[in-house]
Amino acid sequence: MIDSKDFVKIMDIPFLNKTKKDALNHYIFPRLNKQQKCFIVTGNPEIVMKTREDPIYKQIVLSADYVIPDGAGILLAAKHINEPIPERVSGLDVMMDLLSFAEVQGLRCFFLGAKDYVNEKAVLEAERKYPNLKIAGHHHGYFELEDPAIVKKVKDSNPDIIFVALGLPRQEEWISKHIDEFSKGLFMGVGGSFDVLAGNVKRAPDWIIKLNLEWLYRLIKQPYRFKRIIKVFEFIFRFYLKK
Repeated sequence: MIDSKDFVKIMDIPFLNKTKKDALNHYIFPRLNKQQKCFIVTGNPEIVMKTREDPIYKQIVLSADYVIPDGAGILLAAKHINEPIPERVSGLDVMMDLLSFAEVQGLRCFFLGAKDYVNEKAVLEAERKYPNLKIAGHHHGYFELEDPAIVKKVKDSNPDIIFVALGLPRQEEWISKHIDEFSKGLFMGVGGSFDVLAGNVKRAPDWIIKLNLEWLYRLIKQPYRFKRIIKVFEFIFRFYLKK
């Protein structure tokens, strides 16, 4: 359990109010070391808006152990209510730190989601970056959420960390449906992070990331994301008008 002072509520969703370093060292890594199950949501304005539209999805997000602030809009909202969050905690960065930690600690990682070729490239790149990393297994994201064969494949691989790249809201739904069937494991929805890891999508330069403008860089590079960006502006509009 975390103390109430350690999170900030944005539209009823409690975001962990810690730096990435503190979140990993004081909350996430200790649970891995103790083999305690853990559900992490990489929260951004799009996810918050989805929780407003879908009560069932809201309960899924609220069931997570930690919701990390992966979005400039979340930081703006926290600052507006005078409970500033120290920094954006990127889901991609957390995933990479978890891979590094897993390599050192001998933990087993499962990669679930994305297109078949993206999934395979992401695994190969993870092995290249972390030569001693133990890959428990991997599977693409084109399956029914209730498919018992997928759950069995993941369970039989005895993973310590399960990265789920099925996109919003499927990744959180899959985790919520099946986490109770596992005796251990850190489950984390990672969205499009496999695409970045695989090299299919180039990440913004560091200076843009530090300015919290990565969303703008991705919009310029991927104009089809425009509908998703609209959700960010809707979030900001509704938050400031308290609607």
